[in-house]
Amino acid sequence: MAVHAHPDDESSKGAATSARYVDEGAEVLVVTCTGGERGDVLNPGLKDDPHILRDIVEVRREEMAKAAAFLGVQHTWLGFVDSGLPEGDPLPPLPAGCFYLEPLEVATEALVREIRRFRPHVVTTYDENGGYPHPDHVMTNRISEAAFEAAGDPEAYPHAGEPWQPLKLYYIGGFSIDRIRTFHEALVAHGADSPFESWMERAGSRPQRHLTTWVPCSDHFEARDNALRAHATQIDPAGFFFALPNDVQADLWPTEEYELAVSHVPTQEREDDLFAGIPSRLAEADALAQRLGGAEPILDRRAEPTVKEWT
Repeated sequence: MAVHAHPDDESSKGAATSARYVDEGAEVLVVTCTGGERGDVLNPGLKDDPHILRDIVEVRREEMAKAAAFLGVQHTWLGFVDSGLPEGDPLPPLPAGCFYLEPLEVATEALVREIRRFRPHVVTTYDENGGYPHPDHVMTNRISEAAFEAAGDPEAYPHAGEPWQPLKLYYIGGFSIDRIRTFHEALVAHGADSPFESWMERAGSRPQRHLTTWVPCSDHFEARDNALRAHATQIDPAGFFFALPNDVQADLWPTEEYELAVSHVPTQEREDDLFAGIPSRLAEADALAQRLGGAEPILDRRAEPTVKEWT
């Protein structure tokens, strides 16, 4: 189960991993917390399209359906309303009724229902700072962590389905500075303009995340790119996602990266599979997940958020 804030996040973060596991026979569910109602049109070629301006909500739903088909994933909407991205100092207030301002227990119960219905062994989401400080990304982390813990507890949300304990929780780490620097240096070496220089400047000396898992998935970069392009309002076809051809990316950086946050199974310091440590026989994995309700995890690296609060 991949838990994301907006339609298009599933295609820009961990998409090739999702497509790989679907191709190998796993069931993959993308949960989108909001409809992306307050997102801007980021594709310069579509900024003045009257249909998009008239009904961005329906357009983004259509884009999501196309992207899910390219990746082969199942998909569900959690049903909350996009919070938008406030800018300014001081930050302006968020709109009433938005996802970030939902009571944590209300939003968590909605995700617990999906976990107990779908019964995933692995959940992926964003780190405690949202991967980047968008209020919906931060809220996605909060409900993912809370639901991961509550889903297996028979006393938590008793009306939200039969308890089910996922075995591993990961943060998506796909925009690591090492990856960005590798792509930047490759472009510069070939005399091409690099869109990544500003990324490295913004990163500066900021501490980097403790990545633990590198999933080989270069065979599925094309599916990832097709899914990205399906989100036509959000993705510039001439943008940084497509700065390097996929065969070059496959040679330079054939993986997508993750940070293992919580695990109920023994782990290694460096993994190449999100299912590492989980019994390979489905019956054994299911039995383990069902008997772990309320058990303390073997590993728990969750941290407190350090981002600004929105009001």
